[in-house]
Amino acid sequence: MSSSRPLTVMLIAAEASGDNLGAGLAKVLRTRLGDQVRFVGLGGARMAAEGVQSPFDISELSILGLFEGLKAYPRVVRRLKDVEALAAREKPDVAVLIDSWGFNIRLAKRLRALDPSMALVKYVAPQVWASRPGRAKVLARAVDLLLATQPMDKAFFDAEGLPSVFVGNPALARDFSGADAARARAAIGAGPDDPILAVLPGSRPSEIERVLPAFEDAVRILKADRPGLHVVVPAAQTVATAVKARVAGWPFRAHVIEDDQAKDDAMKAATVGLACSGTVTLELALAGVPMVVGYKIGAITYALLKRLMTPRWVTLFNIAADKEVAPELLQHDCTGERLAAALAERLDDPVLRRRQVAEQYAALERLGRGMPDPAEAAADAMLSFLEKRSAKTA
Repeated sequence: MSSSRPLTVMLIAAEASGDNLGAGLAKVLRTRLGDQVRFVGLGGARMAAEGVQSPFDISELSILGLFEGLKAYPRVVRRLKDVEALAAREKPDVAVLIDSWGFNIRLAKRLRALDPSMALVKYVAPQVWASRPGRAKVLARAVDLLLATQPMDKAFFDAEGLPSVFVGNPALARDFSGADAARARAAIGAGPDDPILAVLPGSRPSEIERVLPAFEDAVRILKADRPGLHVVVPAAQTVATAVKARVAGWPFRAHVIEDDQAKDDAMKAATVGLACSGTVTLELALAGVPMVVGYKIGAITYALLKRLMTPRWVTLFNIAADKEVAPELLQHDCTGERLAAALAERLDDPVLRRRQVAEQYAALERLGRGMPDPAEAAADAMLSFLEKRSAKTA
């Protein structure tokens, strides 16, 4: 790294979860390096707040499923060219490619061809321990360093000769100590003992289309039997407009929440959660909320994934616990009736709720809960790598 000019860091996040990671890393790097770092790249609102100005809205790239991917492919190629052009113009010293395997592995190859001297860092590994272990070899050939977020990741990439550092899962560093359940209850007009259901339908447009209708059916069934049940819907920034439009048409009242502090408050106040499979399941578990997990994807994509997946579950803390701590109702099982039945069981049984919360916490410990801040660890690993790389080329 040269002291004559700022370190130029390109951060690439194509989805909401990556936006959170990129913002955390940018904040730490800015604190460490001050005006000796500048950022370029692609991200959402959180990265924009840290100074990363994106050339387009990342919701365009929030794609899930085989057919959705095929239909979106021409758009993805155009956006790859846009990011490549940004790199050609800004000449970053290092590119940090965050999550989003399909987009970022293609981008890594383009950036390597554009400037072989650019350091390439992958932040979040493809889950080769769950499916398609051949991706470890592909990634090892494409990037220079892996910042791994799961303890299961590292061994697979070490075996392929890719330097990797387990930095911890940022979702496990989510701090709910400032969350105020009473504040959330007051905001929605709920009494201290009123039941609250938190509905978290995902952060991708395809998840809102496929998963939210089943979630709505479940809530409708529960509300018919429990008129006093309060419903809160913390919405990811990438899909907030779509979520609000759908929830506005529900035949019962639900509170869509977009403010980050209010989301934490709502999770802390929730009696039970209905969650789309993904990072939010870890966040709910950290908040001490027993949950039911639901998910739907395209039929052909599901058939392919079912053949490729090795774990019995999709929820990380279920995998870590090696048991179904939280019920998973996937694909054909993800119906309003089945989701409502699993949620009703938890709403009616405080002993079951307490037991599930305890088992969720135990599984989070196995995943690395309580480690130092992953953003700090990621910055440490990246800067150490760049120093060593610079010394070799000096």
